[in-house]
Amino acid sequence: MSGIYLHIPFCKQACHYCDFHFSTSLKKKDKLVKSIALELVLRKDEIRGPIETIYFGGGTPSLLTIDELQFLINTIYQNFTVIENPEITLEANPDDLTVLMFDDGDSGTIFEQYRAIGINRLSIGIQSFYEDDLILMNRAHNSQEAIKCLSEATRYFENITIDLIYGVPNMSNEKWTANIEKALSFGIKHISSYALTVEPKTALASYIAKGKIDALKDVVAHEHFQILVNTLENNGFIHYELSNFGKTNYFSKHNTSYWLGKPYLGVGPSAHSFNGTQRGWNIANNTKYISAIEQNKLPIERETLSVSNCYNEYVMMGLRTIYGVSLNKVRNDFGTLYETHIKKMAQKHIDQGLLVVISEIEKSSAVQVQKIFTTTKGKFLCDGIASDLFMV
Repeated sequence: MSGIYLHIPFCKQACHYCDFHFSTSLKKKDKLVKSIALELVLRKDEIRGPIETIYFGGGTPSLLTIDELQFLINTIYQNFTVIENPEITLEANPDDLTVLMFDDGDSGTIFEQYRAIGINRLSIGIQSFYEDDLILMNRAHNSQEAIKCLSEATRYFENITIDLIYGVPNMSNEKWTANIEKALSFGIKHISSYALTVEPKTALASYIAKGKIDALKDVVAHEHFQILVNTLENNGFIHYELSNFGKTNYFSKHNTSYWLGKPYLGVGPSAHSFNGTQRGWNIANNTKYISAIEQNKLPIERETLSVSNCYNEYVMMGLRTIYGVSLNKVRNDFGTLYETHIKKMAQKHIDQGLLVVISEIEKSSAVQVQKIFTTTKGKFLCDGIASDLFMV
């Protein structure tokens, strides 16, 4: 099973913390959509096996019209084998959805129109329910639009995930707790939550350097993370990836495929792909991307992963998720040298209570395996722990 990711590189305005590839000009949107469709055709033989997930990311995919989304979905169905009832996710911003919420004609609400073209999962970028946080982050929506959007979206979609950001300057523990509880009040079954980070060359980095915004504090982010984990787990959520929490049967199938190392095709400017042995990434420039595709050329760079690359990625993803790092898999896939290495490097973290080794029966083979997991104490530090276990 494989997935397709479509990068829609347009936004109304630039969030202060974002370093993803996007443009605030929509002048080339028509050409870009046609180019993405052509790239799908050009690369239709790269993926073996049926497509089980389709993901519209960005950028802001909710800036596309229903006709544009339908066109891209149809292109996928015409050129790939797609399973029955695939997970089709659309990332959306509250301001887009509230503007489009009702239709003057007979086609119904925007949510009914999304469902009619096959979209069955929404990923809504709430980030915060507080006005001052949204202003600091330079989000395009306001708190009332966030509430209005979720009130309506939950009437039509059961499978909704929202994004929330913690570690925001001047966000108290009480305010962060209220953010989480507000999300839960809508019956949301999946939440992705990330610590605010300072990426180079972003407006946030500039404002902090100039003293216009307070510097971020790791201790605050850590406290918020613990509140997040405790609150969501107490409400029946499973912490299945470092930044992702879902109730049973509501995990993101698309993102889980990344974490399990399944192949996927990424189309659009800056999109990444993986076929099991190679990674590829498209040029992060809309004009150059369109120009190349119009000439039937793929503006993509590729690299073949070394054994060490594959091992390091497996360790990183295993520690970030509930799936853990199987010592049996390390030995079988990478060799005894890697097994010896990971056991040696993991020991100090085991001694500190950050990692734990658990024996369990593997469902696929009914064989008992030993797996390394991060503990509750180690979860927030898992990226740093993983780097210690890497083979350099």
